[in-house]
Amino acid sequence: MTSSNPLYASAFVCNTFRSVWKVMTNWHISKKVLSMQILFTGFEALSIILFSGLAIGSIIIIYFLGLLSQLGADQLMYKILIVIITRELGPILTAFIIIARSGTAIATELGTMVAHHEIEAYIATGIDPMTYLVAPRFLGVTFSLFLLNIYFNFAGLIGSFFVSYLFTDITFHDYFTNVTSVLKASDLILSAVKSLVFGIIISLVSTYNGLRVENALTEIPQVAIKAVSVSFMLCIVVNLMMTFYSYF
Repeated sequence: MTSSNPLYASAFVCNTFRSVWKVMTNWHISKKVLSMQILFTGFEALSIILFSGLAIGSIIIIYFLGLLSQLGADQLMYKILIVIITRELGPILTAFIIIARSGTAIATELGTMVAHHEIEAYIATGIDPMTYLVAPRFLGVTFSLFLLNIYFNFAGLIGSFFVSYLFTDITFHDYFTNVTSVLKASDLILSAVKSLVFGIIISLVSTYNGLRVENALTEIPQVAIKAVSVSFMLCIVVNLMMTFYSYF
């Protein structure tokens, strides 16, 4: 397989960012690949993100509602929802779903193209694989994860509202008034930054590992597993670092 030393990885990252800039200034270069990546990563993941958000919001409100009512701290519930859903679970769970769906797909697809010598065909015809294959996937995954994180947050809060309504008869207006009263700009910024960073990590790791295949098709499952495991690990570590920094 292609070298995986730090210098090679650093060169790959730098080359990716140069290619991303080229694509952003000339959308026609790879707009079809970018559109398909957004369709697969973003649009086709809406249903599972909706289900996950509704489920997580419902579980959180069920778990804490009775406990906080006994302690006479009902208003603390809304702060807990913002912290758990918006700041923490929204970005990281969305990232995990994208890793499982798109991370494996990208690594497998690019690995198959390398094994079938399609990358060599692109180069022979004067097409830069980094600009045509890597950069659109980078942009598509990052942009989609950012939007899906917002979607997850709304789904989570709506799920928690429905459960709250069943147990307390709270109105929609009162519920979201209480939520917005504790929501801070820093919560939204942290959530957005996390989603963007996770998108960058997933796209870079997946494309890098996919292109590490040399010739054998048996290498493809290996790079797919590597892409998933490394993406999970990096997202968790970065999430811990950003959360720690935001609080301390």
